[in-house]
Amino acid sequence: MLPASYQVPAAIALLIGGVISCFFGYRLFRIVLTIAGFILGAAMASSIFGVSDTGPMLAAAIIGGLAGAALLFAAYFVGVALVGAGLGALIANLLFAVGDRDPRPLIVVLFSVAGAIGSIYLQRYFIIVGTAFGGAWTLIVGALALVGDRAAMAAAATGDVWVVYPLDPAPGRQWVRIAWFVLGLIGVAVQMSVTGGEKGRVGPRRR
Repeated sequence: MLPASYQVPAAIALLIGGVISCFFGYRLFRIVLTIAGFILGAAMASSIFGVSDTGPMLAAAIIGGLAGAALLFAAYFVGVALVGAGLGALIANLLFAVGDRDPRPLIVVLFSVAGAIGSIYLQRYFIIVGTAFGGAWTLIVGALALVGDRAAMAAAATGDVWVVYPLDPAPGRQWVRIAWFVLGLIGVAVQMSVTGGEKGRVGPRRR
């Protein structure tokens, strides 16, 4: 976890990254991948050190972040597949959440694989939906952290990379999930109608 003095900058970074992803995810997909790679790389690298080791931890976060950003920026189609896999896993969890159950790991894996395969053939739509809802969640976590929500502050600064997307950043407040869903839909609508560009696959045009 980052020292307290760095939690607000981390929250601001999540907020800005969430806005870019939610409303410009398709148009700026490489930038979104770079931001995501930096966050993931920094979180994993900084987790090696404790909070008291501020200097080494920050150095590791910067080096790990740059490495993660470069990796995802270069691995373009890997990023597309990851978006699809993430959407598949999310759908599996939402389907089982209706019955107040957790899906079995094999089910999540199957949905993730299906999502990854589907994203290769329907890149535009998978990227738009994935970046809109992922960005909306990141935006909400960053916003809650800025107003002092403790759980969201932990999500913004923790060394555990999986807590960046907590399932419930504000326990007891159902409106947060509703706000996420509505904001995600708005992000999808904005990208589909304004910022999403031409229809079809993402990537270099064939001449």
